[in-house]
Parts: sequence; structure tokens; C-alpha cells
Amino acid sequence: MDDTSKGMPQFATAEFAPNTPGLTCAACRRPITGPYFQINGTPACAGCANKIQEQVPKDSHAAFMRALVFGIAGALVGFAIYVAFALATGLVVGWVSLAVGFIVGKAMSLGSRGLGGRRYQLVAVLLTYLAVSMAAVPIALHQMRQQHQAQAQAQAQASDAAAPPAKQVSVAKALGILALVGVASPFLELQDPVHGLIGLVILFVGLRFAWRFTAGRPISVSGPHAPPVAGVI
Repeated sequence: MDDTSKGMPQFATAEFAPNTPGLTCAACRRPITGPYFQINGTPACAGCANKIQEQVPKDSHAAFMRALVFGIAGALVGFAIYVAFALATGLVVGWVSLAVGFIVGKAMSLGSRGLGGRRYQLVAVLLTYLAVSMAAVPIALHQMRQQHQAQAQAQAQASDAAAPPAKQVSVAKALGILALVGVASPFLELQDPVHGLIGLVILFVGLRFAWRFTAGRPISVSGPHAPPVAGVI
């Protein structure tokens, strides 16, 4: 046995420090040994980065139109829910506008397959506002019809005299007035300051739901980046 080797460095064998923890691909969970990419700030190997870039849907006119159709359908559903709830309960509850914003936003996101952006958000907010505000029209018509029937019965019971003919109003003009009243209805509620202000705040939250759901989920891919170098002793 060669005693001279005791305590002497072995130049024939390199002695390395323990390997530092390497990067792991966030997609396939495999160690990254070469240049790597970052997807929304998380490391990914080149193969997974390329696959993700290929799978990301591209915004297009067709995608926007599909989202618009889904959004209109969602607005109609929200409109129907708002009106049905008000007519069934006799209460006009502003909290329903939260459900309308949720439905419209999710419908547009589903139609665009996750795509989003400013034009999607603006359309979602507009559809949500119209669905909520225009719900006041059929509700008002229902209330007016009930009042008219009650007045007619009261007049018939009070007197058998012929009532003066009612003033005729064109259908187009009546619909136009109702549409304007419907669009402005959230602000007309401010005649009762407390109730009106609370309604506007709730409506704003519903619009915020629609805005957030149609913001899209952008995917940022950067790289390639140089791999980290392990220390050597």
C-alpha cells in the first residue's frame, strides 16, 4: 500500500461540488439540461415551449364573431332570468345583475375558446348593461298592464257612462320611448338616492365580472435562455 497517497490530492480524478438543483420543465416535469424557455415566468424545455406556442389559439375575426354570438345568447339568458325573477317575486333585485355579468362573460370566453382582449371586454360590458337595463321594459309593461286593468275595473264599477276614447300612440314611438327609458333605467333609479346608488354599485360589479372574464389569458413565451452553470471546486 502506498502511504504517500494518504492525504494527497488525487489529480487523476476531478472532485466536483454537489450539483445544484437544476431547472425542471413546468409542463413535462423533466430536468432541463440545455437552454430553456420561460412560459409566463415558469421554466420550460424547448419541446414543451414549441408545443404550447403551436396550441395557443390565435385571435381572428371568426373567433370574435363566435364570442359575439355566444355573448348575445348569454345576454338573452341573463335578461330572461332578470325579468322572470322580477315577475315571479314582484321584486326588482339588483343582485341579479351579478349573475348576468357572470353569464355574459363566461359565454363570450367559451365562444372565443379563451381568447380575450379590449374589444371582447367592451362588447361584454355593453351586452351586460343592455341585458340589465332593458329588463326594466317588460317589467314596466307588466306593471302598467296591471294598473290599467285595475283602473278599468274601477271605472266600470263606478259608472256605466262611456269613457272618453284613449289617445292613440304609434307603436314605433311607444317602443322608442320604452327603449330609451330602459337604457336609462339604472340612472332613473337615482330618484331614490340610496336605493339607486346601491343598484349602480351592484351593476358596476356585474360589469366588472364581464370585463374580467373576457380579458383573456395571455401566454408569454421567452427564450432560449442559457442554462445555469454548476459550481466547480
